[in-house]
Amino acid sequence: MEVRSLHNRVRELRARDRLSQSDLAQLIGASRQTIALIERGDYSPSVVLAIKIAHVFKVQVEDIFLLDEEELGHD
Repeated sequence: MEVRSLHNRVRELRARDRLSQSDLAQLIGASRQTIALIERGDYSPSVVLAIKIAHVFKVQVEDIFLLDEEELGHD
């Protein structure tokens, strides 16, 4: 299955926790540019990066990264 519609709540959760893109990047060992690309939906993070982001926000990966229902084959 090709993922075309991966949505995320990274920006929302950063705002909730009052973290800048740079703050989050430093916490997970990535660049600020990577965080910006993820937030815009221009980059799908690796599983490792997604887990690190979820750990920072203390939520499950699925609470941050969401596929469109049709991408999952649901009606």
